Amino acid sequence: MYLIVGLGNPEPMYSKTRHNMGFDVINKIAKEYKIEITKKNFEGLYGQGEINGEKVILLKPQTYMNESGKSIIKAKNFYKIPIENIIIIYDDIDLEEGILKLRKKGGAGTHNGMRSVVQHLQSTNFIHVRIGTGKPVLKELLIAYVIEPLKDEQYEKLIPTIDKASKAVPDIISKGIEMAMNLYN
Repeated sequence: MYLIVGLGNPEPMYSKTRHNMGFDVINKIAKEYKIEITKKNFEGLYGQGEINGEKVILLKPQTYMNESGKSIIKAKNFYKIPIENIIIIYDDIDLEEGILKLRKKGGAGTHNGMRSVVQHLQSTNFIHVRIGTGKPVLKELLIAYVIEPLKDEQYEKLIPTIDKASKAVPDIISKGIEMAMNLYN
């Protein structure tokens, strides 16, 4: 069983923002594999289903980004999911807009939501799916940059990366992280 988590802030208020790229990928995967994300528990919204013959939990924490780890640890413990079967999908300002990077493990970098995940899981040995959003010109504009609603033309630039990430996750499950990294990085 895999726990697949998209990081973001509660929808619809934060829909179409850079910080909700993780939710956007989860929504796309859910639609593709007909998994309804309607259950409420673990301080999140989730759904259960199958991807390529493997049982999965799709989770969207509702704790707001900076407390995402609270939700993830509850789901992990309830389903007794091994750390290496957790896939976290999130936006990353340290990657150029439109870049997708998969990692077998790794730290939180500059991402506060990922700091919460690492803190609560007490590990960095989970799979990272990073969606590059680029940085604002001025560091002081960072918060606005990641949570401001995007104009349609801005959001459309990110759709190919959302699509690519939604294909990478099933490949991680069926082909393994090493092969998926070769295909998508």
